[in-house]
Amino acid sequence: MTRLRIATFNLENLDTRLGRGPPLSARIAVLRPQLLKLDADILCLQEVNGQKSTPHGSRALVALDALLAGTPYAAFARVVSKGPGGKGPADIQNTVILSRLPVVARDQLWHDLVPPLSYRIATVDAEIETRFDRPILHAAVALPNGRRLHVLNLHLKAPLASAISGQKESAFVWKSTAAWAEGFFIAACKRAGQALEARLLVERLFDAEPDALVAVCGDFNAESRETPVRVLLAGEEDTGSRALASRVLVLLECRLPEQRRYTIRHAGRGVVFDRILASRALAAWHKHSEVHNDTLADEVFDAAPMSPNSFHAPVVAEFTLPEG
Repeated sequence: MTRLRIATFNLENLDTRLGRGPPLSARIAVLRPQLLKLDADILCLQEVNGQKSTPHGSRALVALDALLAGTPYAAFARVVSKGPGGKGPADIQNTVILSRLPVVARDQLWHDLVPPLSYRIATVDAEIETRFDRPILHAAVALPNGRRLHVLNLHLKAPLASAISGQKESAFVWKSTAAWAEGFFIAACKRAGQALEARLLVERLFDAEPDALVAVCGDFNAESRETPVRVLLAGEEDTGSRALASRVLVLLECRLPEQRRYTIRHAGRGVVFDRILASRALAAWHKHSEVHNDTLADEVFDAAPMSPNSFHAPVVAEFTLPEG
C-alpha cells in the first residue's frame, strides 16, 4: 500500500513587490513551515503572482521559487497556469500544481468548454462580454500502481461585485446600490460559469474512463450548498438519476470533525472555501483529511496591515493506494 497526500493552499498574493504586501522574507518565514507541514505529494497553490523576468515583459514565478528553495517541493514537477495570450504566467493570481509524481499530461481551460456570457447591463444599458478572471488548471499524474490521477486546480471568482464602467466613486465605493447589486450578480455568474467549465471537463474524463480518479482542488469561494459547489458535485439528489451516481464527486470535508471544518474565519464565523473533491473511485481510497487552521486569523477582525499570513487554511487529503 502506498500513501498519497494531496493538498491545496491559497497563498494570498505571493509576490516580491513591497507595494503588494509585506516583504517576501517575512512571508517565507511564515509560509514555508506551513508547506513543509503539509508533507504533500501533490500540492495545488492559488494566488501566485508573476514577476517580470526579461526587459520584454515575460514573467516568471520568482517569489514562488524563493519560497520553495530548500524544500522537497523545489524538485517537484511544476504545472503553471498561463495568462492572456498563453505565453507565460499572468501578473497576478496564477494557479500552480506541484507533483512529486510524474506529470504525464497538462492543460488549462479558459472558455474552452463554456463561452463568455453576453449580457446587457441594466444599470448603464450597455452590452458586455463577461469573461472568467482565471483559467482552470489540469494535470494528469502517473500513480505508482499504474493508474492515472487527474488533478484540477481551481480559483473561482470571489464573492465581490464585478466592476461596471462608470458606476464606482473609487475602488471600493459604488455610486448606487443598483449598480453594486448588478456587479454582484455578474460575479456570481462568473463563479458559476467557472464551476460549470470544470464540471464539463470532469464529464469528459468520465466519458473516457468511467472509474476515473479525479481530485478537484482549490479555492471555490463558495460554501458547500452554494451553486458552484453543487454544479461540481452533481449529486444524485440534484440529477435525480441513479444511473449517474458513479459521476458524483465526493465532498471530503464532510469527513472532518465539525469543529475543524473551516478554512476561512470571517467576522467571527468559520466557513469552508478551500476544499478537495474526489471522484468515487478516488474517495474509496481516502484515509483522512486535515485542515491546518490552528493559527488562522479572522480576515475582518484580525486583518493587521502588511500581515505575512494567508487568511486561508491549507487542506490535505490522504489516500492509501492499492498495489497495481
